[in-house]
Amino acid sequence: MCSPEEEALLRLEEVFSATLARINRLVLEPLLTAEPADPQGRECLRLLQQLHQSSQRLWEVTEESLHSLQRRLAHQDSVGLASLLLLCGADRVLQVHVEYIEAYTSCVVVQAFQKAAKKRSEYWRGQRKALRQLLSGVSSVASVGSALVQALRQPLAHHVQQYVLLLLSLGDTVGERHPTRELVVHAATLFGNLESFMRQALDQATATQALWHTVSSRLRDVLCTPARRLLQDSQDVPVTVAPLRAERVLLFDDALVLLQGHSVHTFDLKLVWVDPGQDRCTFDLLTPEEGFSFCSKDPQSRMVWQWKVTQAVCQALRGKKDFPVLGAGLEPPEPPTCRCAAYTFRAEGRLCQATYEGEWCHGRPHGNFGIHLVPQASEDKFDCYKCHWREGSMCGYGICEYGTNEVYKGYFQAGLRHGFGVLERPSQAPQPCKYTGHWERGQKSGYGIEEDGDRGERYIGMWQADQRHGPGVMVTQAGVCYQGTFQADKMVGPGILLSEDDSLYEGTFTRDLTLMGKGKVTFPNGFTLEGSFGSGPGRGLHTQGVLDTAALPPDPSGTRKRQLGVGAFPVESRWQGVYGPFRDFVNTGCPGDLQEALLGFHVQNSRDLRKCQEYLCCERTQPKDRADRMEDILEELLQYREPGALQQCLRKALSNSLHPLGQLLRTLMLTFQATYAGIGANKHLQALAQEEVKQHAQELWAAYRGLLHVALQRKGQAPEEDEDAETRALQVHGLVLPLVLPSFYSELFTLYLLLHEREDSLYSQGIANLSLFPDTKLLEFLDVQKHLWPLKDLTLTTNQRLSLVRDKCFLSATECLQKIITTMDPQEKLEVLERTYGEIEATVSRVLGQEHKLPMDDLLPLLIYVVSRARIQHLGAEIHLIRDMMDPIHTGGLYDFLLTALESCYEHIQREDMRLHRLPGRWDSRGLW
Repeated sequence: MCSPEEEALLRLEEVFSATLARINRLVLEPLLTAEPADPQGRECLRLLQQLHQSSQRLWEVTEESLHSLQRRLAHQDSVGLASLLLLCGADRVLQVHVEYIEAYTSCVVVQAFQKAAKKRSEYWRGQRKALRQLLSGVSSVASVGSALVQALRQPLAHHVQQYVLLLLSLGDTVGERHPTRELVVHAATLFGNLESFMRQALDQATATQALWHTVSSRLRDVLCTPARRLLQDSQDVPVTVAPLRAERVLLFDDALVLLQGHSVHTFDLKLVWVDPGQDRCTFDLLTPEEGFSFCSKDPQSRMVWQWKVTQAVCQALRGKKDFPVLGAGLEPPEPPTCRCAAYTFRAEGRLCQATYEGEWCHGRPHGNFGIHLVPQASEDKFDCYKCHWREGSMCGYGICEYGTNEVYKGYFQAGLRHGFGVLERPSQAPQPCKYTGHWERGQKSGYGIEEDGDRGERYIGMWQADQRHGPGVMVTQAGVCYQGTFQADKMVGPGILLSEDDSLYEGTFTRDLTLMGKGKVTFPNGFTLEGSFGSGPGRGLHTQGVLDTAALPPDPSGTRKRQLGVGAFPVESRWQGVYGPFRDFVNTGCPGDLQEALLGFHVQNSRDLRKCQEYLCCERTQPKDRADRMEDILEELLQYREPGALQQCLRKALSNSLHPLGQLLRTLMLTFQATYAGIGANKHLQALAQEEVKQHAQELWAAYRGLLHVALQRKGQAPEEDEDAETRALQVHGLVLPLVLPSFYSELFTLYLLLHEREDSLYSQGIANLSLFPDTKLLEFLDVQKHLWPLKDLTLTTNQRLSLVRDKCFLSATECLQKIITTMDPQEKLEVLERTYGEIEATVSRVLGQEHKLPMDDLLPLLIYVVSRARIQHLGAEIHLIRDMMDPIHTGGLYDFLLTALESCYEHIQREDMRLHRLPGRWDSRGLW
């Protein structure tokens, strides 16, 4: 059976639906017919259109509720009480009512009904009778505007009141144990709250409308917006403000306004902090640029103001009105100390008109990330700071794009560049340059790399107070290298100069790197010139000294392969500004919220987006997501600690730009490219680069161990035992170095190519000459014993002679050796060499019909044959890279033996008798080793 309350609800919905239809037809639609020309009129029309749309949605949901009641009454046995829209969809019905109330009160605030009524006064005078039929208790002499206000409010207020009464009664009727009891109580509570919300909304709108009649038209134009509501006025509850001595204080739901003469001070509530203070009649407010004390005559007035300001701040930060009333039922009751917001500084000074968006704490930029725009004097020019902040200053990692087109990416401390960072002036700038290195209190200091695009020079070395100071190396685009001691940006004292033709000067220079004073030049042919050097206008370089032409030719590994910088800047101290933040991250327990501040982040370049709000976009994750991701990373480290699984785990981590290890590797790659790519691709820097790669592998292993320690600590497990030096070396060379070497391989291998260019040229000439031999002639030339020749592998065509077949013997070994250039891992290159050796022996064993171990005298000529047929380019560079980067555990073992054999083949192919097709005679294996 249906209850009387359900039948009453049906009649209520029928009446309200009809009333809404009449309101739309008689009131709202006529209000929308006029097309105003003035801005205020257009704003009123926009608000009335919103109200009309809200009224239409309210009618639609009322009709839907009516239909659900009709179905219930028509099919009482099959349609349950829970099917009523007022019960199963109470939240949706409530939201539609709230939207109508907000649209209606916005119209009240700006007197949209009164203004629209004036436009068609004749029409409304003819509609007075129809309006009175919609209303009760309205005087016949009331203005049309007042009648419209009542016509759009009174039916809704009565309707909601009846909802509450009928739903409460229905709750009593269904009883405590009825399955829909909870739905009925929930609906009754919601619409009871809606009554309170509507009363407060109407009171605030009426008070706000009345306020605009008490202020000047100029002030009304500045402050009045349809959505703004007055919460408190100092004319109602007196309060004084120091130090401004404001004449009137207005608290709105989005701003605090202080009126002082003709001045209006407006403060965004999202950036207002309330400090209760110690005085019973005083409390303090803090904003980004100012602080105030609010003083009242009695504690009660102080409590009213403090409570309303506090709740208004909370509501503003939540971004929607409290429901049902201000400060009711929502947590937290106090606004958070740290919050995110945007602010444009107004006070005169360097930051005037600068915009900051990010995290704040007690009125200062402070937190994980914030964006600060500082306008420049020229139009559309900004300094854009995207950084982490602490107590109002940049601190931690940040990216700054200056109006001068310079870009800085690196670390800050107390608002100054401090730690590792990269400052770049683009190539289109008047003086393009790039500095990659360390900073101290805003100045270049410590180890750093600077490239001067105009001069075609790169400086690698020490800095102090923004000047080159200490040991340093200068590399030029022309291939000239300098090494010496710098002071105040100039080289002082003795140094060395290496020219592109491998001439070496050792002596003193002028401050602009001109040869001056005592020195010695060693020429590539071994001649030396020792004496005094100088230069002058019109004379060029001149010298007085002794030219020695009797000197022995220089050692090939001397001048030509001389390495610069080694020992001048110890490898373990070069990039402490990169390693240091990672250590700090680990030492603080790897907190996810500090990962970006210590390890960096990526943001969208704002250079092309300055004219729109998109400059604030950044590709970042939320703090909670970062914390969860950090937990997952540490958990994964615990799961994959076995050697095989660990290698896969490290490979995945290093390839992931969001993993701390991957972030560290990418920064190290940046420093490596800044040093050794482009102008830095100089053969005299090969040793510097090689030891740097090994150091990076060692630091990355230490970083992994640090993360693992934190992971164990979080699980309450005992830390792993400390490694001894030997164990650490095995892990670094055997596990980490093969994983990180590909990241540096391009620049590093280029240096090996340049360093061994001359030997590789001789080797290539030898290979070209040997390739002219058919297989049997080459085997004979290399003095390979004939019983080892794999003639069975030669398949002849009808017109082909055995002596002309080429590239068929030992083909499997040749193809195997060619794979040595397909990998960057020294270990895998050695494995290729081992398989090549195995293929040679397998071929010989097949030829002899039995397993055969080759003695050294037989192996070497066969290996030279395979090497010559493999035609590997830059074999010298390959061999030396393998030798330098291979795991020390292989020293003296099989891999070492095979690599030495390959080195011997390489050296023999360079020999003049190979290049001139001269027969070497019997091999002497002792001479090869």
